[in-house]
Amino acid sequence: MPSDDAQLLRLLWREEAPSRRGPRQRLTIDAVVEAATALADRDGLDAITMRSVAGRLGASAMTIYTYVPGKPELIQLMVDNAYTRMPRSAYGRLGWRRRLTLVAQDNVDLYAAHPWLVDVTTARPPMGPGVMAKYEHELQALTSTDLDDVRIDDVLSQVLAFAHSAARVARDAASAAAQSGMADEEWWEQVGPLLAKVLDPAIYPTATRIGQAAGEAHGSALNPDQFYRFGLERLLDGIAAIVP
Repeated sequence: MPSDDAQLLRLLWREEAPSRRGPRQRLTIDAVVEAATALADRDGLDAITMRSVAGRLGASAMTIYTYVPGKPELIQLMVDNAYTRMPRSAYGRLGWRRRLTLVAQDNVDLYAAHPWLVDVTTARPPMGPGVMAKYEHELQALTSTDLDDVRIDDVLSQVLAFAHSAARVARDAASAAAQSGMADEEWWEQVGPLLAKVLDPAIYPTATRIGQAAGEAHGSALNPDQFYRFGLERLLDGIAAIVP
């Protein structure tokens, strides 16, 4: 294992580093992570620098480096911390379909609470206690089925990928509304009639017909709520085809 990965794992699991001479540290890794998370929640990942985190804590940037080696590691710690603290719905006696619906909703709610998470790659997630607790809980949504272990992981991955996509759509829609000062419905009321004037149905017959119908039905070019509800139901329908 590369030394950087080993160091990150020690930080994630809060393994104590060998004691060093010098003044006693007055901060903790948890305090650094919480400060960085608060900044990212407010201003996004671009706002995270060692200096900005230090400023929030009333410390110097060099002090922060004694806790976390750099921004990439700090972001991984933030992700794991968010997973640790996220609410997890109880499954009880619910069937697999309802359980997976809760998994999707829990993740969408997590992204809504921490929009910056949408921008963090999950190709190699931080293998900390938060990630593992989340994975353990979400797997339980499918252990009552007869799917084998590999298929359980495959299905969960699909649900999580969908939740991530839905969260990005919702965040981008909210950002567009904030920047334009118009809700999607207001935007469509302005754009719809203009499109009707410039688009020739003879050239774009299918796009004109379906685009107009969808826009009027959803009140926007892409309604995040409709995207989520329709997409999740169709995904679950597909999963039902392989659940014994």
